[in-house]
Parts: sequence; C-alpha cells; structure tokens
Amino acid sequence: MPTEILMPALSPTMEEGTLAKWLVKEGDTVSSGDLLAEIETDKATMEFEAVDEGTIGKILIPEGTEGVKVNTAIAVLLEDGESADDIAATSAKAPDAAPAAAGNEAAAPAAPEAPAPAPAAPAKADGGRIFASPLARRIAAQKGLDLAQIAGSGPHGRIVKADVESATAAPTTAPAPAAATAPAAAAPAGPSADAVAKMYETREYEEIKLDGMRKTIAARLSEAKQTIPHFYLRRDIKLDALLKFRSQLNKQLEGRGVKLSVNDFIIKAVANALQQVPECNAVWAGDRVLQLKPSDVAVAVAIEGGLFTPVLQDADTKSLSALSSEMKDLAGRARERKLAPHEYQGGTFAVSNLGMFGIDNFDAIVNPPHAGILAVGTGLKKPVVGDDGELTVATVMSVTMSVDHRVIDGALGAQLLQAIVDNLENPMVMLA
Repeated sequence: MPTEILMPALSPTMEEGTLAKWLVKEGDTVSSGDLLAEIETDKATMEFEAVDEGTIGKILIPEGTEGVKVNTAIAVLLEDGESADDIAATSAKAPDAAPAAAGNEAAAPAAPEAPAPAPAAPAKADGGRIFASPLARRIAAQKGLDLAQIAGSGPHGRIVKADVESATAAPTTAPAPAAATAPAAAAPAGPSADAVAKMYETREYEEIKLDGMRKTIAARLSEAKQTIPHFYLRRDIKLDALLKFRSQLNKQLEGRGVKLSVNDFIIKAVANALQQVPECNAVWAGDRVLQLKPSDVAVAVAIEGGLFTPVLQDADTKSLSALSSEMKDLAGRARERKLAPHEYQGGTFAVSNLGMFGIDNFDAIVNPPHAGILAVGTGLKKPVVGDDGELTVATVMSVTMSVDHRVIDGALGAQLLQAIVDNLENPMVMLA
C-alpha cells in the first residue's frame, strides 16, 4: 500500500520546519538514500533522503511551506504496481486520518493523542532486525555508533542520515535515563503584541517577521535567564607575552598558510583549563550533572539574523593550528547555515568574543546545558604595576565568566578562571 513520507526531525529539538525545496517531482522513481527535499530548520538548511524505494505518487506539501510540523505527511510513495488510485483508496479507508496541508494553511491534527512515531527505543522489528538506510549505516560505521542505541525518526522508526549525524558514540557504561523534558517557559510579562503596535500606530515603522532562528534564540535565552542561576567572575588578563608568542608562531607557520588568532589561543586556554579543573567540565541534566572527560568547547559565531555556537570537540588534544583551521571551517559553514546538528550541539563551556568589535567587556548568557561561558573583550593598552612595583604599560584584555551556580560554585569557578588566565599569560605552557 502507499507509504506516507513524513516531515523528518533533523535535530533533537526540531518541532517544525520549512519545506524549502523539493528535489524530486511526482512520477520520479527514488531509491533508498536518494535526496528528496531541502528542509530548513531554525539553524540550517539540510537535505532529506529517501529511506524506501518507490515512485513519488503525490506531493502533499508544496515547497516554500513554513511551519510544517514534524511527522506531518509531506508526500506519498508508491510501490511497484501501485498508482494514484491507490492513494485515494487508502485515504477512503482511513477517514479519521488528518488531511495533509496543501499550503500555508494549518493541517488538521495529524495524529491521535498517542505520542508521535519517533521511538525512544532502538528501531527493531521481526526478531531484532534494525531498519536503517544504507547512508545511515555508513555514517554510523564511520563514527563508531551502535545502531541499536539510536532512535529512528524516519517512517516506521527507520534510522536515517540525520539520526546518526546527531548521535554520539554510546558510553562504555550504561547510559543514564534521559532527563524529563523541562516544561516550556512561561511567556514573559509585558504588553501584548497588539498593545505594543497600538503604541506606535501613529509612527512610521516596518514590521519584521521573526524567522525560526530568531524565535529559537528568543525562547532559549529567555528560558536561560529565567531558569539558570547566573553568577559572574571578572578578570583582567595581560596579553603581551601571548601577542609576542603568536607573532613568532605565525612567522613560522606562514609557509603552511596558517595564521593563528588570539581567539585560537583563548579556545585552547579554556580547553586546557577544563582539564585542569575537571569538576567544571560538566553540564546540567535536569536531575543530575554530567561531568565530561574531553574538552568540547563551543564558540559563538555571529551570522546574519542570529548566531551559531559550533563545537570544537577534543579541543584540549588538538594543536593550535588544527584548532584554527577547524574553527575557520566551522565559522564559514555556519555563516552559510550549512552546519549539521552534531556540529553545533553539545559542548560543556562556550566562548563569546566581541573584542574585534571594540567592546571592552560584557556579560554573556549561559547557553544551556553548558555550565558557563567566557565573554571576551578587546585588548587595550593600559597602565599597570609591574612585578617590580614600577608603573608600566601593558596590553590588557577584560573577560567575564558567566557561570551556572547549579553546576559550579564560586570558589570552583574562580579556580577555572585562574587556570584560563595562567594559560593565556604563559602561552608556551599550553603547548607542553
């Protein structure tokens, strides 16, 4: 019988998306792994692959449709010997099924009150067989993933490319049960949208529609400020030794086309500090704290209309030149919205640097579930008292570390910030 192709969940937090472009048309024959459409999430535009063989019998959702809920039927796939008449016959036998949206109009309820078909358990059937697309199997093998530990978001629980791209290798110990999903944050107090518009009805203005990314940023940061008990630690860091060392390294690396930035050193300093104070290398998981072994550092990257925080995994084990190259690649693809979910999810600690914009200092908001974020200002020439008690001039950078008090207490946070300062003021130590 005809099979519905459902709107996929391309990231763990995705609830709806925009069907940006169809890559097939009605009547096309497709095989497992073929690309069907481009789906725009709140963060990126990603390709959606077929998980079954057949013919595209009917496209239910036109390209360009926004707000398509996950698990909504977007097309119908026909098997050999089936025709469009079979689609009508199937619909006639299921009068309670929700009709698919034909445009920007909201669809009727797409399912009964039962949970959406995205199983938490491994996708198995017929005595333990795991259903996964060939591409998903190849990616899983490359990443060392156990398909039995991955929930499939494709039709009938089938594991697809997006599922393995967003998954991480299973720990050697039994994984802890997932923390209960936090309830949605209450709408912030304040005047309604209509009330605000009425205030300015006599003034000329342009109404700018919120896209998915801006909505997500607003919701997540509002939730963060409302639910995370922030505290702030501030330090000034003398950069003269680092700037001199960086200049020497860049001269030596010039032939390889590598140019290290101050931000590369900051990322490395944070990664090493998380190893030196491992209690801070942790995340808040609702009813527990997860303390990670590797240093996975997220770095804020400004893009048009929002920001990404791509994650540099195992940053403590990588050289400065490797970190620099990886950061340039991630930042470039972030600006094009071409990052896969696993490249901007995760991490335990973040770095946000506005020094290149001339900002002296600022306080950043912790990005859950991270335990903290380092806000970095610009380096300025300032008078300082040297070790010999004499007044001198040094390049000084101001930083503020925002910390989640549920994970890190004040004294422990001070140790972490001291380790970051020591690494940056003695940069050669980071290479030891």
